This record gives sequence, C-alpha cells and structure tokens, in this order.
Amino acid sequence: MKQRQPAPWMCNLDDLILEYIDREDWATAGLIESETTMNASRGRAFERLKMMEQAGLVEREHHRGTMFDLTNEGVRYLRGDLDAEHLPRPNPHVV
Repeated sequence: MKQRQPAPWMCNLDDLILEYIDREDWATAGLIESETTMNASRGRAFERLKMMEQAGLVEREHHRGTMFDLTNEGVRYLRGDLDAEHLPRPNPHVV
C-alpha cells in the first residue's frame, strides 16, 4: 500500500473519517460521534467533514442534507494515489 500524502491543514481525525466513510459508504457527523474510537464530538466531526468537502475529498448528499460520501479524489487519497497538498485549501472561516 502506498503512503498517504496529507495536506498541512489535515489532522489524524480526517484519515479516520475518510476510512470510516470508505468502509460504510457514507457518514454523518452523528455517526462519527458515536464511533468511540474516533473520540470526536458531532461539532468537531462536522467541522472536519466541511473542511474535507471544501478540499474535494468528500461530497454532501444534498437530497439528504447531512450525509457525506467520498469523492474520487477521496478514494485516490486513501489509496495513496493523490497528494492532498495539491487540492484546494479549505477556508476554516467558512466552516
């Protein structure tokens, strides 16, 4: 397996969230909060999902509102085929 190349703005929780979405096919901040191994509040999980949405790693299922799926870029990042530093840099003030 190739090594992942995170962007400087990313944190360890981001990888855990992306891995969870990859396993479960989608996620909400509430589901991530309930995963005790992540130790993240609903607010923190939503903040990270929004940051990754701005960067193009996840996308919101608009017809369901709070559900997020991986994008092709998110899948490529998890496989180690994408350097996340080349993605758009999210604006934390928009979150």
